[in-house]
Amino acid sequence: MIYTKIKENSYQDSINLMLLTNAVSTIDGVKKAQVMMGTDANKDILKEAGLYNEKVQSAQPSDMVVAVDSESEEVLSAVMEEVEIFLSDLSVKKESSQVKDVHNWNEALESQPNANMALISVPGIYAADEIEKALDNNLHAFVFSDNVTKEDEVRLKKKAHEKGLLLMGPDCGTGVISNVPMAFTNVVKSGNIGIVGASGTGIQEVTTIIDRLGGGVVHAIGTGGRDLSEEVGAITMKDALLGLAEHEPTDVIVVISKPPAPAVRDEVVQLLHDLPKPVVAIFLGENPDHHEGDVYLAHTLEETAHMAVDLANGKEIKDYYQEKPRHEGNEKVDSSKTVKGLYSGGTLASEAAMLISEALELGGLIKEEGYILKTNGFEVMDLGDDIYTQGKPHPMIDPEVRKNKIREYAEDENTAVILIDVVLGHGSHPDMAGALEPVIKEALEKAKSDNRKLYFVGTVCGTTQDPQDYEQAKQTLEEAGVLIEDSNAKAVRLALNLMGKDIEDAPKKVTPYDEKKRELPKPSEAVINLLNSKPVVINVGIESFSEVVREHGGEAVQYNWKPVAGGNRKLIKILNKLKQIDDLNEQNERVVGRFRDAQPFLVDVVPAHSVIPELKEKVLLHAGPPISYEDMTGPMQGSCIGATLYEGWAETEEEAREMLEKGEFTFIPCHQVNAVGPMGGITSKSMPVLVVENRLTDNVAYCILNEGIGKVLRFGAYSQEVVDRLTWIQNVLGPVLGKALRKLKSGLNINVLIAKAITMGDEFHQRNIAASLLFLKEISPTILSLDDVNDDTKLEVIQFLADTDQFFLNIMMATGKAIVDGARQEKEGSIVTTMTRNGKDFGIRISSLGDQWFTAPVNTPKGLYFTGFSEADGNPDIGDSSITETVGVGGMAMIAAPGVTRFVGAGGFEDALKVSDEMSEICVTHNPNYSIPTWDFKGTCLGIDILKVVETGITPIINTGIAHKKAGLGQVGAGTVRAPMACFEKALEAYAESLGIQIEEA
Repeated sequence: MIYTKIKENSYQDSINLMLLTNAVSTIDGVKKAQVMMGTDANKDILKEAGLYNEKVQSAQPSDMVVAVDSESEEVLSAVMEEVEIFLSDLSVKKESSQVKDVHNWNEALESQPNANMALISVPGIYAADEIEKALDNNLHAFVFSDNVTKEDEVRLKKKAHEKGLLLMGPDCGTGVISNVPMAFTNVVKSGNIGIVGASGTGIQEVTTIIDRLGGGVVHAIGTGGRDLSEEVGAITMKDALLGLAEHEPTDVIVVISKPPAPAVRDEVVQLLHDLPKPVVAIFLGENPDHHEGDVYLAHTLEETAHMAVDLANGKEIKDYYQEKPRHEGNEKVDSSKTVKGLYSGGTLASEAAMLISEALELGGLIKEEGYILKTNGFEVMDLGDDIYTQGKPHPMIDPEVRKNKIREYAEDENTAVILIDVVLGHGSHPDMAGALEPVIKEALEKAKSDNRKLYFVGTVCGTTQDPQDYEQAKQTLEEAGVLIEDSNAKAVRLALNLMGKDIEDAPKKVTPYDEKKRELPKPSEAVINLLNSKPVVINVGIESFSEVVREHGGEAVQYNWKPVAGGNRKLIKILNKLKQIDDLNEQNERVVGRFRDAQPFLVDVVPAHSVIPELKEKVLLHAGPPISYEDMTGPMQGSCIGATLYEGWAETEEEAREMLEKGEFTFIPCHQVNAVGPMGGITSKSMPVLVVENRLTDNVAYCILNEGIGKVLRFGAYSQEVVDRLTWIQNVLGPVLGKALRKLKSGLNINVLIAKAITMGDEFHQRNIAASLLFLKEISPTILSLDDVNDDTKLEVIQFLADTDQFFLNIMMATGKAIVDGARQEKEGSIVTTMTRNGKDFGIRISSLGDQWFTAPVNTPKGLYFTGFSEADGNPDIGDSSITETVGVGGMAMIAAPGVTRFVGAGGFEDALKVSDEMSEICVTHNPNYSIPTWDFKGTCLGIDILKVVETGITPIINTGIAHKKAGLGQVGAGTVRAPMACFEKALEAYAESLGIQIEEA
């Protein structure tokens, strides 16, 4: 049975997911398991593995998928416990490292302003976008990611060349820049040899042999395996060679390449002849018979290293470098038997296949389902081929695939010799030799009991400076029965000797090169600077790569990447197009400026119908985007009933319901008539409304008065008690407040009240105690001065205000509405100007598209419930009060009110800080008018940008009360809720279309 758990918006890099898969696979009861991100490619892998179900289909690229095959669902619980422990351990390691992580390119560049390189290790379908961003920010790019299209590689390498930058990769697994290892790399001594290689393990084999011979390497610049293809044309190799030619510490240049396109090979060789320094070159698959001038051509990786060291030491090249294996190989096996090669390094596999094919005349190499050679029973496999690594750890990390193949080949009676490699270095398994030892011993013992000869021959690619113990790795393998040689070439030669075969290189002479050297183009200043300084890296992806750079003297900031726009390719393309709009930032600054500079004043309280002409008989305003009565949830329908009874349009609940269900009423969103309303937002003609003027833009906004606590209309209650209170508000509270406000010469400056209250612990959605008291302080003297109001009424009004901690919420809502409507007067930019909910849909509007709504189904709040109630009782999200978050307070300013965080279920101070920090990632700026002491006096977040929301996958968080889903039962809790992403995605697409940007579905 397949059991699946989806962890939404929980991105981890491929290395961590591979390690996590290994960890959960060992749990009792797990037949097989896989932990992957929910990309389409990974879904295909899960199908192939038999771990696919409907839950997997629903996963997004930014979701973590945990799929388990087990007899019991309880096993999934054990697996998820292990997942949480693993992720928690990662978090602890990050905290203990005391290195600040970043979450986007802007943060990365601010944190590392002197960065000169991006190290990119994200899934291949997203890599091209990240490479482009690196190049646009004038950074060299080292690209570990594979599965980048050749078309993108050509385009991006041309762009890098034009900008004077190096694009190393894609699929560049190893490199050394100014003695700093990059990605999966061995630690080698510094020296005067510079390498350019279109081959990962080729670089590793050559550099480690150079190290063991006493030489050293200053640079090993990987180009990616396709750089010397006809389409790419060796762009990176040429630029890197020109850089090394001008790099004073480099005395000898080494070129390593898998078989290149013939025409490209000729171009590269011509360039090598033009270089002012001696060059050693190996084009795998070629067996050169001479050297030309100061370009020395090698047959094997070992020969390459020996020649480079001799030249680096000022010695002349020898005619012959081939050395005999350390082991004699005198015991010959039956000539009918075969050799099998099981390699974790692709270039080492290619070299082995080449040498075996040459010695036995097998007709050359192939590239078929991981096989490099498969002829007459002789097989060499590259276990790092994509066919074996899709969704699984690379064999340098995980021994399982190789262990299984060892057992398979050892059982084959035709197998006489099994060739293996163990590659050490950063990123590799901490003890691969130890992991392989038991299965090797088992195979040799089985062969012995069957009375047949079986040999293991191997090599360890590493140095004594590697994080693993090089000498111990060799000893472990030797004690297991492996015949260890100090190079791959020697190991292959020993295997051939055991077969009664050998391969000997002919001596090579140096022939003169008579062509005149051409004048070389000058390398770019950026390349020269890179080669003459330690790398300062923005590490986009696998976190361990940052640690290696820092450990060896470089600088690195960790960019905790996750797929932009949840991995949606269409939205990614739209984002990229929109970011190319020259004045978009200026447009947004203007919109945000109107938010910031708004001058809201509370000037009056008046009957709603006197300022909202649409409010007539049987017309009700409601919260959220447009909705019909039948689609309303219980609390909003209850509010409609209560308003009908209050206005006297019906005498009984039954009569009111009948009128509403017959369609006798007109419903209008509050937002459509310059108003807002809390929870259900139901507003009728007789209800008093607060009047807030925005004197910056000369517009007005309205909101009904807060009803206080207990059973209230806004939560759907409609008893006689509710109607009586509404009548008191209409006849007493509203008129008294209106008289008091009109007596003030200029009204109440709300910005001043907000600025004061936010320093006193309010966030203006769930906590308004300070602001309500400040309002009471300001209005009470004026109330007391009213000549035409008796003292008992004054006391009654002041007592109500004193008892109503949340009274200021409605003032804040009207203020927010006045601010956003002022900002909306000019249609421009991508700033959110409305967020609201009606219990069914969440709706947003944006600055450039006026009154157009973008809606998606609302979420149900998460939080704390009053005694006797649970989440099952909660109504879906409802109310216009999210106007507070729209202007940057409420949940956006959680850090301002640490006292409220536990009440809404958000934890403590640290959780509040994390929320506000996260919200700042989706906003354009901060509002200096509302400074928060607990946030180091930063201003509240300001200007939610739909581009940032969609790009980061972070949606605004809203503090909210929770209504019971049944009408009349009122508030049952408080909590937080996230705006649905779909609103912002729809708005982004519509915004792009309004600008003439058309993107086909990806």
